[in-house]
Amino acid sequence: MTPQDIESRLTDLEIKLSFTEDLVDTLNAMVTQQQDHIELLLKEVRRLREQAPEGGPGFRSLRDELPPHY
Repeated sequence: MTPQDIESRLTDLEIKLSFTEDLVDTLNAMVTQQQDHIELLLKEVRRLREQAPEGGPGFRSLRDELPPHY
């Protein structure tokens, strides 16, 4: 291998590494955002469960709310 070949391969690897680091940073930001969203949804579910009457029906469908003539 010539020094130019080695230099070219090293440059290509540095470019790939740069793109890989950028991709990892982007994916990390997405995972962090999704985790925050999941935590928010879990808090909302807990809040809704706390609001549910004790001993009452847990989940009610909107179909249960329809008048009898439907």
